[in-house]
Amino acid sequence: MDNENKNIGSKEVVKAAIMVSLTGDREEERILKAQFFNRGIKTAAVDYGGEFINSITKIIERAVVSSRREGVIGEYHNEEGAVAGAAREALTQVMPKALGLNVGGKIAVARSGEHIAVSVFFGIGLLHLNEITIGTGHRVV
Repeated sequence: MDNENKNIGSKEVVKAAIMVSLTGDREEERILKAQFFNRGIKTAAVDYGGEFINSITKIIERAVVSSRREGVIGEYHNEEGAVAGAAREALTQVMPKALGLNVGGKIAVARSGEHIAVSVFFGIGLLHLNEITIGTGHRVV
């Protein structure tokens, strides 16, 4: 990585993923991503909405594709697998609340050096009767 900082550990990378997933609009997201990049953490984010069970594969795919597109990872199977594994872990944390319901929110990926983290921040439910949940996953490449 260009701006790699050897002092950035898993805690900071997971925190970055969470903070990016919490952003409310694209401008806020863009500013936060630039701040993390300057500190040596690359990030990617994508919005998502749909029925949870039928969306699990799509959510994982979106995490991988957005990570590649935004330069967080390269097109290497071990890096793609790390993002997919971290995304799956994040989804298992929100699954008890989301089963059978719709979700909508943001998926964020952060990386510094060997640390990769995924955060999912979703509103879950029907209409305006939402429960809010967050899940995170971390892998080392």
